[in-house]
Amino acid sequence: MTAAPLVVVGDVLLDRDLAGRSRRLSPDAAVPVVDGVVERARPGGAGLAALLATRDGRDVILVTALGHDDGADLLRDLLAPELTLVALPWTGRTAQKVRVQADGQPLLRVDFGDEGGRVGALTGPARRAIATAGVVLVADYGRGVTARPDLRAALAAAAGTVPVVWDPHPRGSAPVPGVTLATPNLAEARGFAAGSPPDEDGAARWCAATLRHAWSARAIAVTLGRRGALLDTANGAPLLLPPPAACHGDPCGAGDRFSTAVAGALSDGEPLVGAVRHAVAAAARYVADGGPASLHTPSRPASVLAPARSVS
Repeated sequence: MTAAPLVVVGDVLLDRDLAGRSRRLSPDAAVPVVDGVVERARPGGAGLAALLATRDGRDVILVTALGHDDGADLLRDLLAPELTLVALPWTGRTAQKVRVQADGQPLLRVDFGDEGGRVGALTGPARRAIATAGVVLVADYGRGVTARPDLRAALAAAAGTVPVVWDPHPRGSAPVPGVTLATPNLAEARGFAAGSPPDEDGAARWCAATLRHAWSARAIAVTLGRRGALLDTANGAPLLLPPPAACHGDPCGAGDRFSTAVAGALSDGEPLVGAVRHAVAAAARYVADGGPASLHTPSRPASVLAPARSVS
């Protein structure tokens, strides 16, 4: 019997890393001149979460909103060979985050496509994907996918039958009632639950308990970066789960690595505490391995700092 797929629902972005070297400052202003630039494009947002789950060897369906601009075409090129892509209509441009580095050091980030857009109605294929999922991971990046009432109704129905993990966003929507686990980081948790204590430990405990009740979630895992995660459930005191070893590296995408790992462990039947412990270790390994650089997406000579065009 084939295992039911892991279904990722959320907003997909296009991440573009421009990496080069710098040996001098510009004569026009005291800013570095970057040359020898190579570009690496990769899925971001819910696309990164889905790609990470696929690289774990899982059967993954990504339900997201995609338009028809060059950025969306490139995302289709990157995602379609690795997973099943179920696209909802999207009227806006594809959101892109372009990061410029020189000699391994970040210099700046330029964002495109953040003017807003509108997500179309839930399609039959998207509805069927959610209804037949073995586990659902909601990767909310605040661009409207999780705000649609028809999609929220489908997610609420799924929460009554299979594990649903919800990775929230400050500009996104609250989790539907009954999710198995919500996974805000501490800064997000403080924003969602105003009035937390100033110290980190007290804030994590207070926010986790507050959000579990406010969202009618079965559990909350507040991620704490290098300290791991604090898990709050209705049974017993909150539990701090540290990583197995200290790690240093690029933390970009560590939250997605945590949420995909915990969703995968829950789909395998792992108890909640064991699933969160597994996810903490997986996120630490991801950071230690170089973060997004460990995904090994193809590189190409960079063109201009502008919205990406699809490559054949």
